[in-house]
Amino acid sequence: MTAIRCVVYGTGMIALAVGLASAAQAQLASQSSPAAPVTKPSSSNQDVVEIVVTANKREESLNKVGLSVTAIGAEMLATRRITSVQDIAAAVPGLKYAESGTNTPIYTLRGIGFNEESLGVYPSVSVYTDEVPLPFPVLTLRAAFDLDRVEALKGPQGTLFGQNATGGAINYIAAKPTKTFRYGADASYGRFNYRSGNAFVSGPLSPNAGFRLAVSAADSDGWQYSLTRPGDRNGKQKYLAGRLTLTAQPSSALRLRATVTAWQDKSEPQAAQLIAVRAQNPAAVQLGVSAAPFAPLDPRAADWTTTSPYVVCVDPTGCVLGAFGVPGQNTATLRRTTPNLRPRSNRKFIQGALRADLDLGDVATLTSITSYLHFNQHLFSDKDGTAQAVANIGDGLANIRSFNQELRVANTGRGPFRWVVGANYENSRTFEDQGLTFANGSSSAPGTGYINTTGSEVLQKIRNYAVFANGEYDIASALTLKLGGRYTKSRNRADLCSKGNGDGAVSSLFNILGSFFGSVPFTPIGVDSCYVLNSKGVPGDRIKSTLSEHNFSWRAGLDYKPSSNALFYTNISRGYKAGSFPTLASADYKAYFPVTQESVTSYEAGFKLSLADRKVQFNGAAFYYDYNNKQIRGKTVDPIFDVLDILVNVPKSKVLGAEAELTIRPTRGLTLGGSVTYLDSKVRTKNGTHFVGPTAYGRSCGTNAVPAQCDFTGSELPFTPKWSYSLSADYRYQIGDGNAFFVGADLRGQSSSVSTLNGRTIQFRNLPNDRHASYIDLPFVIPAYSVVDARAGYEFADRRYKVMVWGKNVFNKYYVTNAAHYLDTTVRFTGQPATYGITLSIKN
Repeated sequence: MTAIRCVVYGTGMIALAVGLASAAQAQLASQSSPAAPVTKPSSSNQDVVEIVVTANKREESLNKVGLSVTAIGAEMLATRRITSVQDIAAAVPGLKYAESGTNTPIYTLRGIGFNEESLGVYPSVSVYTDEVPLPFPVLTLRAAFDLDRVEALKGPQGTLFGQNATGGAINYIAAKPTKTFRYGADASYGRFNYRSGNAFVSGPLSPNAGFRLAVSAADSDGWQYSLTRPGDRNGKQKYLAGRLTLTAQPSSALRLRATVTAWQDKSEPQAAQLIAVRAQNPAAVQLGVSAAPFAPLDPRAADWTTTSPYVVCVDPTGCVLGAFGVPGQNTATLRRTTPNLRPRSNRKFIQGALRADLDLGDVATLTSITSYLHFNQHLFSDKDGTAQAVANIGDGLANIRSFNQELRVANTGRGPFRWVVGANYENSRTFEDQGLTFANGSSSAPGTGYINTTGSEVLQKIRNYAVFANGEYDIASALTLKLGGRYTKSRNRADLCSKGNGDGAVSSLFNILGSFFGSVPFTPIGVDSCYVLNSKGVPGDRIKSTLSEHNFSWRAGLDYKPSSNALFYTNISRGYKAGSFPTLASADYKAYFPVTQESVTSYEAGFKLSLADRKVQFNGAAFYYDYNNKQIRGKTVDPIFDVLDILVNVPKSKVLGAEAELTIRPTRGLTLGGSVTYLDSKVRTKNGTHFVGPTAYGRSCGTNAVPAQCDFTGSELPFTPKWSYSLSADYRYQIGDGNAFFVGADLRGQSSSVSTLNGRTIQFRNLPNDRHASYIDLPFVIPAYSVVDARAGYEFADRRYKVMVWGKNVFNKYYVTNAAHYLDTTVRFTGQPATYGITLSIKN
């Protein structure tokens, strides 16, 4: 692996649109015939290149697809150094990425997302590579390399892309084997000793077969510094990824493509920044937590645990009984030190896929897409933002196995009726064994026997079947009717167990709890047994449950094309996201109940206009989402441990929004772009009933003396800023034959948002031993921000060689991506500070 890495290194919008379209139509009426589809740069505008997408599971021009789609081509991906899921989110209007405490990505598109950290849960925004599913978010971490383009489809995509796409779908289109021998490579060096490289080689194996091999790697030092250990660093990046693609055409009617993608990621998970202490047990806040420093407004400042001393009981049962006044108990304690909890990871992924396309005469094509993936993980992450062991994950063992099969038939699309019918099957197995260390937390106290660690096992066996059909019919030359539907049946069999770490403290505590609160006799549990109290109040049971669901996703719409350069569309659609089981620790069996499936019904109208001889591209859409049973990671007040995480369904909510994208090419070489997204999200009443519950700080409404549940009605949804925007400028100046200078910059930003329901009203309660950073008033508000990226470079020898200098967040803006409360601490996750570097590339 080291040798290979060394080689790799070497929004009125509609009214305005109608007016512009009328002007464009009048201009086009003077032409003798509509323009043919553009497949290469036009003679009058050499910078315009047709973008082909597969949003309807057939190749079509982006401007002829009656959906809201953002497509990013290979040139932009390279020039703007879009190399990660964070970069993809920054480049797609309306898409948000949030860091989590377990280093699992959280995607939110147009306000639709699932802020859940568990590994084996489906997202609301599905991700694919060449239509091959990456069904769980952690699998997407290293997918963005050697790409031809990225397609982001917005709104429910259940008809063609299946459930779990209530927010939308992202499809990475990998580069394919070439007909002639091609190669290319780049190497970069940047701040924090960042070194990365990408390389590919591609060409024919025979007249009817081809190959492409691509590799990508990066290595860097840590970018975060410890507040309590000068010189200690965290956040280093270290991964290696590769993809081999083989194509063959055994006959004129049959085309085959086999792909193997693999990566290993040993990067260090980002550490959180401490901004407040609000303990589960205020009377037992440990000294190290009381003295832990708050992070300044510096993205690099954080803290994390390496090892930490803690207290254990010689006799845990004696400690608990003694704390409650039972005389004659052994309450002696010992000092111990935790094992190494430094943030680190070792994630391995491999996926094989086979696509076969068989032409059925001149009528239709039969397509089969088969894939199998295997993922393993070892993970240590620090969620509490201190050097103390308060909320540390590790070792987080996990694995995923997933088999997917799609079989579909689509007609050629040459007539007025275009259709596709098909079926899908998925069989996935996810396992997570998540260790949680809280040895320095307030739950580790005499009254609990100084418990210090728990483990949470979650095994899910998931099976999904689906059948689907989609059709488009040209009612008239300019009017197309669209109709599609998908029926899905899913089953999730789960086996959950929360247990101690083997030292007997957890089992002793829960044996005592079962004796006091249990309604039936029980056999005392052992040191490795499941401790959760069942419906009879006694421990010892594994939680086994089956979640069976079915749904019908659908879409109906109309496309109106008054000319070849204008498209107006309207769509009504409904999509579903499957339910799932949580990975968490709780004393109450009800916390382990699954969330059930959510649905989004979307009403959308939009336009796509090519104006001024295609020098101006103006796209926009307005939409309304009716959101039912939104899944969210909320809070519960545990009878033993106070505020803990739980998965809940929000019965009713809505998102109202609009977006616009504008690209202008005023002169050769100059491209200007901009986008704006407006979102208004709210939790609503359902049948007059308000949605109430505890917040991240528990029953934080009412008064300190009489705390009460909170009413979430009217709250905005997490990670849904009212405004998001971007501006870009790129200029390319040709110098002689084959040489060119280029320069560009991007600005992107958003208004403030929240990371949890009622995020704008949750305030510090100032209970005993509570404290918070002086600069924080509302801990769960993500402040507004904007950042700037820039690049400049030179190409020569007919674009074979290129040198580029680049910077991201060049003004070193401090901005927040997430905020959360874990056990005793409230923390933030930030975006990276300013990074910059140089890239050298070569290709034939």
